[in-house]
Amino acid sequence: MAHFARIDKNNIVTEVIVVEQEVINSGVFGEPEQWVQTSYNTYGGVHVHGGTPFRKNFAGKGMIWDADRDAFYAPKPFASWVLNESTCYWEPPIASPGDTVDEDGTVNSHKWDETTQTWIPFSY
Repeated sequence: MAHFARIDKNNIVTEVIVVEQEVINSGVFGEPEQWVQTSYNTYGGVHVHGGTPFRKNFAGKGMIWDADRDAFYAPKPFASWVLNESTCYWEPPIASPGDTVDEDGTVNSHKWDETTQTWIPFSY
């Protein structure tokens, strides 16, 4: 069994199923050309068990199939972000400062503000 992503006319993943290649080839789920195999064990161009990475990232609904890169990746979150060709993850122009903890134990995370091109802290 393998995972296959159905790709629409705009190269967007509409669903992911587990099925044999022969079943995809039979056309029972539609045109075989609509389906692209994906690896449940590949994220950011790395196979989680040390194997050979396959198509950069495991496909998910709403992701993009890029045949030229032979990769699946998420839609671009912000205009200023750039696709890392090695991982096929979007990267901000300024690295995230990560979470910080105040003296009172408050955890501060950060969210990207595209207008100011900065990370804005918020607490939870």
